[in-house]
Order: sequence, then structure tokens, then C-alpha cells
Amino acid sequence: MDVPYDLTSYVRVLKMATTPTTEEFLQVSKIAGAGVLLIGLVGFLIGTIMVFLTSGGGI
Repeated sequence: MDVPYDLTSYVRVLKMATTPTTEEFLQVSKIAGAGVLLIGLVGFLIGTIMVFLTSGGGI
């Protein structure tokens, strides 16, 4: 493991990184939020189906 080489590559990446604009941040936030909601909905539906399948159709 070449530590000086690793450090220079990390510094190079940090120098290239920029803060996102407000528009970019909002777009990424919306996409991430939609993904979280979608995964939550899928999990809820699977859980609901499993309850009905294991309890014989009634709660």
C-alpha cells in the first residue's frame, strides 16, 4: 500500500468535487425520496400479502 500515492489521489478527487447547486440538490432529493417511498410501499404490500396468506384471509 503506497500511502503517499493514495493521499495524492484523494486530494485530487477532493479538489475536483464541487458543491451541488440548489437545483441539483432538489433533484437528487426528490429521486432519493421517491426511491425510499417505493421500497417502503413494496415492503408494506409484501407484508400485507403475507399476513393474509398466513392467517387464512382474515385479520
